[in-house]
Amino acid sequence: MTDSASFGRRRFLTGASLAAGLALTAGPLTACTRTQAGTGAPRDDGGLLARLRDQGFVRVGFAGEAPYGFQDGGELAGEAPTLHREIFTALGVRELRPTLTEFGALIPGLLADRFDVVSAGMSITPERCAKVLFSEPEFVSPTALMVLAGNPKGLSDLKSCAAAGATVGVLTAAVEASYARAAGVPDDSVKTLARQQDGLDALLAGRVDAFALTAISLRWLARTNRGAAVQVAEPFVPVVDGVRRLGAGGAVFRQGATDLRDAFNRELAGITGAPDRFVGLLGRYGFTAREVPPRSLRTADLCAG
Repeated sequence: MTDSASFGRRRFLTGASLAAGLALTAGPLTACTRTQAGTGAPRDDGGLLARLRDQGFVRVGFAGEAPYGFQDGGELAGEAPTLHREIFTALGVRELRPTLTEFGALIPGLLADRFDVVSAGMSITPERCAKVLFSEPEFVSPTALMVLAGNPKGLSDLKSCAAAGATVGVLTAAVEASYARAAGVPDDSVKTLARQQDGLDALLAGRVDAFALTAISLRWLARTNRGAAVQVAEPFVPVVDGVRRLGAGGAVFRQGATDLRDAFNRELAGITGAPDRFVGLLGRYGFTAREVPPRSLRTADLCAG
């Protein structure tokens, strides 16, 4: 990945199962979506890691998206819960206490001290970095298109959608909308959808010609709709204003929690630096060696834009 590359990622909201601000104490939950942050009044977090070790649990904020975080048979599952459970256990904090909220409430909730960490694979963006601390990247994922089986319009990326006059489905408040417009897709050919499943349904109903999202999410969507007459095209990296945009997500901390962020990063490096371990932990959720972040990809560069 070159220094000129910029990285961003989005999430979607999982319908009725989400209740903003619903807290779960020691149990399952769902995780992850899209939108932006707010402000709040954080306490002094200089000794947060020590406090978490003393109390034996960490309060984590989730939103709701498979495969990033979701409830599976009464258990908290997905990329973020699995990875963060591994890391916090190594740090001497054995229990994750999740709070379910809408994605747009995650950073405000963190700043208001409703939880200690956002565990949602949230995109690392300059706008968010101005308000919070991010871990180093947990994973990367390029963008992809879901199209009808056989790919009748021969769509490969968003530029091909513009050239073919195709209608592109994106999730509400998702970065794919800006990617599509940057590629030349007219505004009236970009259709916003509330949920991942809505994208697949719109594709099958002929309301859109392609559904744009991260490759990880689209692979999972296809997996959970086996038999649907769709396919996921080869991933690609969108370009906006001459800058490559590849999804990179991380854990989120309040700006004072540098001790916790640094300790988290040390454990994270042991996982992302060992692809076999990374895939062993997250492979069940569709993460492969392609999603391992390269060593050269640093949060400081992503925050700088």
